[in-house]
Amino acid sequence: MAKPKVIVTRRWPAAVESRIQDVFDARLNESDAPMTENELQEAMVSADALMPTVTDKISTAVIGTQGRRAKIIGNFGVGFNNIDIEAAKQQAIIVTNTPEVLTDCTADIAMLLLLAVARRGGEGERHLRQGEWSGWRPTHMMGTKVTGKTLGIIGMGRIARAVAHKAHHGFGMRIMYHDPYLNDAALAEVKAVGGEQRSSVEAVLQEADFVSLHCPSTPQTRHLMNSERFAAMKPGAFLINTARGDVVNEAALIEALRTKVIAGAGLDVYEEEPRVSAPLLEMENVVLLPHLGSATEETRAAMGFRVVDNVQAFFDGKEPPDRVA
Repeated sequence: MAKPKVIVTRRWPAAVESRIQDVFDARLNESDAPMTENELQEAMVSADALMPTVTDKISTAVIGTQGRRAKIIGNFGVGFNNIDIEAAKQQAIIVTNTPEVLTDCTADIAMLLLLAVARRGGEGERHLRQGEWSGWRPTHMMGTKVTGKTLGIIGMGRIARAVAHKAHHGFGMRIMYHDPYLNDAALAEVKAVGGEQRSSVEAVLQEADFVSLHCPSTPQTRHLMNSERFAAMKPGAFLINTARGDVVNEAALIEALRTKVIAGAGLDVYEEEPRVSAPLLEMENVVLLPHLGSATEETRAAMGFRVVDNVQAFFDGKEPPDRVA
């Protein structure tokens, strides 16, 4: 029996690509250049499965390609807002993601951003590398203490709960959050770190020294953080975003930083990736990372193998374990 044909849109870890080639009739992206919409449409016509990443826009036009052959989209990433899910459902295309395996590494990045922006880590390294450091002195580059402060979390999914655990047990932070959709098992985890539920986003913002975003990208959460909500934060507070870029109104964030409505921000995601708003690049009270949340060898390999398992299950006539559509 012929192997299913799959097209992989970007370079994946070598071990994963090797397995893909063993299991499928695979076409890899040797150049690692992003595929255009036309190339994605061609892939939908020529392959049985498409394996995109969270930066590939799988639009209605791609999903509705005339003569489509692809029956499943195995997305490399826990998020799937890059895919028009409603169009996929209408076209009876299966969509899967890669949950769970990137929880700890993304939580680590959230803590890295929190610590770096609070203690002026990025600014300090630039200061030293540029030869500007003249030696220790009592008032030099003073930052904000992290231990014992209040961490407000918006959205208490797996990654957020891992952040809460690290922040509470590692830094003695008080945890408060807003998420009305937690099940009993998740609530038990939150209780173990002393998490205090709040009835609204605003209630969290009013008390938190650090606000960490962990909500999915949906029409309802787009620009969740806007001018009004930045104004609701404490003047010395910091925003941390490892969720999705469009959860934050970037123009409003820039204005809040410029006018010192908030003290700083740590960002791993951006509203129009890979473009980063020019004012952010010039601000010293912002720590910027290039979407590194899951960027460890162990996690990226685990994500890739998860895609393979989902797609293989589908072609074996089984229910893909991480089906989202």
